[in-house]
Amino acid sequence: MSTTIPGDQTAARPTALAARATDLTKVYGAGETRVLALDGVTVGFGQAEFTAIMGPSGSGKSTLMHCLAGLDSISAGSARIGDTELTSLKEKQLTQLRRDKIGFIFQAFNLLPTLNALENITLPMDIAGRKPDQAWLDHVVETVGLSGRLKHRPTELSGGQQQRVAVARALAGKPAIVFADEPTGNLDSRAGAEVLGFLRNSVSEMGQTVVMVTHDPVAAGYADRVVFLADGRTVDEMYGPTAETVLDRMKAFDTKGRVS
Repeated sequence: MSTTIPGDQTAARPTALAARATDLTKVYGAGETRVLALDGVTVGFGQAEFTAIMGPSGSGKSTLMHCLAGLDSISAGSARIGDTELTSLKEKQLTQLRRDKIGFIFQAFNLLPTLNALENITLPMDIAGRKPDQAWLDHVVETVGLSGRLKHRPTELSGGQQQRVAVARALAGKPAIVFADEPTGNLDSRAGAEVLGFLRNSVSEMGQTVVMVTHDPVAAGYADRVVFLADGRTVDEMYGPTAETVLDRMKAFDTKGRVS
């Protein structure tokens, strides 16, 4: 299995976008309880690109991902997956878009304990009534190193192996884009590095698009690009990041999450 060294990515900037937000605003509550989570964010995510979204707690990282993934409504502006405008879709259409075009990887794995690894991987396609592309499925399983563990249930797998199943599940349906929310947050450093390597290879070798929310500069170092948020706005971006350059940039935020 090939590996890619963090920070060793090219700085080429793709032109075709897998997802984009334009003047995207998200407000929670009203009156005295009103919270402006996203304040007119405009950002694009290129096809076959690995992007990390970073920022202080409360900066809007997860909110931006949830809005782009159709998991949360937006208050104003535009959110698109490819050429599809999410605000124009009804709930049934959003559900179909999420099922057919988007892969999800969450910190908590979200595996069904009664299903084995293979059944968890193919579950979204089974629900949709679609048969997996067997050659692609085999390639994904081999890429994440699960070939010998497919008949094991989650309780028989380590945390790192469970997250590999979650990664394979996200990739198996050939989504247009994969969203990962703190995918290594529950893993030790070794297992986290393995999962990040798999995500890196899914972009470099399989042409996948990955958008990852993380607070970890080491994780961000696996990406092609880092987008920084603060106070619900994009404030900077970095191509060809390393853990060191990301950490230096994060130091520019003060303790309240503002840019110093």
